[in-house]
This record gives sequence, C-alpha cells and structure tokens, in this order.
Amino acid sequence: MGIYLNPGNANLRRGMNSPVYVDKSLLIAELNSMANTERQYVCVSRARRFGKTMAGSMIAAYYSKGCDSRPLFDQLQISKHPSYEQYLNKLNVVKIDLNAMYGECDDRQHFIRQLNEELMLEFREQFPNVTFLDGDGLSKAIRRVYAATGEQFVVIIDEYDVLVREQVAKSIFDDYLRFLNALFKNADLAPAIALAYLTGILPIVRDRVQSKLNLFEEYTMVSSGRLSSYFGFTADEVKGLCAEHGLDYDECCRWYDGYHFRGVGEMFNPNSVVYAIDEQRCDNYWSRTGSYDAVRDYIMLNFDGVKDAVVRMMGGEKVDVQVSSFRNTMDSFLDKNDVFTYLLHIGYLAYDDEAQQCYIPNEEVRQQWVHALSVTDDYKEVVKLLESSKELLNSLLAKDEAALAEALEHVHSTALAPKAYNNEASFQTVLGLAFFYANTKYTVYREAPGGKGYADLVLIPYLPNIPAVVVELKKGHTAEGALRQIKERRYYEPLSRYEGNILFAGVSYDPDTKQHTCRIEEWVQTIFPPVG
Repeated sequence: MGIYLNPGNANLRRGMNSPVYVDKSLLIAELNSMANTERQYVCVSRARRFGKTMAGSMIAAYYSKGCDSRPLFDQLQISKHPSYEQYLNKLNVVKIDLNAMYGECDDRQHFIRQLNEELMLEFREQFPNVTFLDGDGLSKAIRRVYAATGEQFVVIIDEYDVLVREQVAKSIFDDYLRFLNALFKNADLAPAIALAYLTGILPIVRDRVQSKLNLFEEYTMVSSGRLSSYFGFTADEVKGLCAEHGLDYDECCRWYDGYHFRGVGEMFNPNSVVYAIDEQRCDNYWSRTGSYDAVRDYIMLNFDGVKDAVVRMMGGEKVDVQVSSFRNTMDSFLDKNDVFTYLLHIGYLAYDDEAQQCYIPNEEVRQQWVHALSVTDDYKEVVKLLESSKELLNSLLAKDEAALAEALEHVHSTALAPKAYNNEASFQTVLGLAFFYANTKYTVYREAPGGKGYADLVLIPYLPNIPAVVVELKKGHTAEGALRQIKERRYYEPLSRYEGNILFAGVSYDPDTKQHTCRIEEWVQTIFPPVG
C-alpha cells in the first residue's frame, strides 16, 4: 500500500464512520460499465463541497490492490449490483491530489518533475521485479508494468484543473500538458489504463488542453448526464436525513436546494446539509468553504448586460445564458455569458438546461451574493434596496398603504433602467427586490398559478403568527382594480389550506407620473372573499 500507488481505504472508512453518510456507491457500477471500453476516460467537474473528493476516495478503495475493502463495500448498495465482484481490489490505482501536491511543492517551476519522482519511488518499491530507467515518469512506469506483468491501472486525478485556476506560468503549464498527453493520448498505453477518472471545478479547458483530453466524457454542473445523482444530495436523501436527525425539511430546501439536474430533479449542497445536521440549524455555511470574491471579481468585469441580469436574479428571476462559448479558463472571459457560465460551474448560480437560463439557487447562496454586492461600488443602490426591503415588508404587515406604495415606487424607479420601467415583464424584478427580506419569513412564489390566472406574488409564511400575502401590481389601473382582480380571478386559491389570515395587496402605478398607490385588505381564511 502506498500514498499514491495502490492507496488504502482509510478515507472511505472515515467517511462511513461519520454521523452523516449517504451511500453513493452505485457510482462504481457506472464506472465499471465504462472500464476497458472506449468510454474509459471520465471527467467530473463540480463546485466545491459537492462530493468529488469523497467519491474519488471511494473509487480508489474499490479498485485498489493495496487493500481489502470487501468488509466496507459489503455494507453498501454496490454489493448487490451484478458488477460488484468484477474489479473489487483487482486493479492498480494511481491516485493524485493535484491541489495538495502543488501546494506542497517546494520548486513549482519543476512541479511535474517532482511529481514523477514521487510516483517513481513507489513504483520501484511495489514492483521490484520490473526494470525502470532513470528519468521515467508515470506514463512510462505504467507501460513498463503492463508489459512485464499484464496488470492494468486506474488513474485518478483529483483537482486536475488546479494549474488552470492558479494561472501558472506557461512553462509549468506546458510541462503539465506533456504529462497529460503522455498518459491519455498514447495509443500504446491505452490498454494498460482500465479507467481514468479526473475531477475538478472547471470542465476541460477548450484551447490548449482540449487536444490532450478530448477523449474524456464530461459530466458538469450544466450537463451532468448519467452521473447526476452521485454528486450532491437528492431530495429523497435529504428527506431521509432530516427525518433521521430532526431537521425541518422545508427549511433545508429553502437554504440548500435549488440545483436541478435532468433525470434527478432537485439537488442539495451536501456539505451544507451535513453542517446543518451537525449544528441542528440551517444557516449560511458556504462562507466556511468559499469566498464571495469569486462573485465580486467577475461581476465587476465591464460586459454589457451583466448588471441588469444580476439585478433580475437578485429579484428572483432566471436570465438567459449561453454556456457553450466559455473556454473554461480563468483568462478568456469575453462577455456576460462567460461570467455566468463560470459562476454556474463554481456553484454560485444554478442552471435550467431546458430553458437555458441561470438563477440564484437558494438562501445560502443568495446571502453570498448580498455580501459580494455590498463591497462592489456599482451595486450599492441595489444593496440599499435589499436592506430597505425589511421596512417595506413591515409596512405591508402593518397595512400602511401609503408607506408600501412609496417604498414600491422607490424600488421601481431605482432598480430598472428607464427603457424597462413600463415593461410588465420587469414587474417580477421590482417585486423580487422589494420583498427580498420576505425570504426570512416566507416561502416566496412569483407568478403563482391560482384560480383564473397567475398572481404576481404569493407569500406563504413558515413562521407563526403572521399572515399570508397575495400581491398584484398593475400598470395604468387603480389600486382598487388590482385588488378586485385578486378576488375575481381567485389568486388566493393556492392558500386554500392555509389556516391563518391573508393580506391582499393591490398596487397600481401611473406610467406617466410614475406615482404608485396601494390598497390592502385582510381576510380570515375561513371566509372566502366575495367577488366584486
């Protein structure tokens, strides 16, 4: 058993002994189906803390000849799969944590040389009957072992993209490309590598690296394919964890849900769910593992449409994004699509692949955006609106019609560019920003279907002793007319099972004077409001 060559199963054992462990072992069945085929090269990119490293430890423990992992895997779902015995502890594994090795390197200019030297020490120790030459690196070592013994290898590189993200010197990066090219673009070596498994935050770079890694099948935050369910926690998994550990599932959804992968549905940030269970409360745990600088530095790039799109997303909307043009590097941002695609890959946005739109997924990430905007000069007015939304909500709950109308008027005038002021499609941005603080007390539904149409805004409380709310915003009508529309079209029907009181807020504005008016009525839920 070595550090890099044929490692043991200690990391998997530690994970399984943790108070919270979710069985993702059927990932191995997917990889077994790819091993020793033309699909043997796999690259999984995910945001930080989405389970990439833990999966890598599990994969190494399963394939590695350096340990006996049967007692561990016999407890997991993979043990019931027909392919379970196929490769269990039968292959040589090379597992490299590129981030750790680069961080510990004392001569980064010659990082790849040092990496190969470390690996060769273990190859000589574990294969004493194989002749290695001075200057051999990983690719030649694997080829020599295969030629002498016929034994195959699984190559696992965790954080393979660290040199891309660090934007290292060209000479270091070129050495890295040669290292990858020797491993994965060598037809003579291909039979010796049963499986190659790369993980990173960014997908494969589309310029200098592409020619080296174009054999790899990619599974990303925007196109996760058949591996969707193995990175992150699914809704069913979180429901089970919440029931087991006494955590409120709906609150967990509000904080950590919102990522959506085709074929799986909603996906939760696993690291934050585990923190919430450990501490028995939902809170912002993202800041423990990532910095809001990742948002701030890129929304400050002077690309057309970035600010408008950010404002809309802060208001709860989705915005169009073209993800195919991003080169997956840190120095090739050409437009707002590249900015938002990068933020998708690092988890600060989520992706609706059917609509091809991005959005802020949940409360935890939304708070990180607020922190980022608060230190960005171009967004100070937006941050002021977010901060004032608490006062706006209090005005509504106090049924202060004049104060609510004035607050909405201010948001409407401040948040939107003049050309978008009378665009009804922008109303959701206004309401989203105006009622931003409502997320701390309510589940917020925008354009909620009910009765004979869609209510602009429905707020359902998850805290006691506050009323539910239905809001309708109209252009060129009276506030009374907006209020009447709520009742005539029965926009309150989504609240039919709600047992508390309900506030109806009808808001109108004059498109010429920009003056807003408001009417608020309160209804006891057991008495459905009459029409008229």
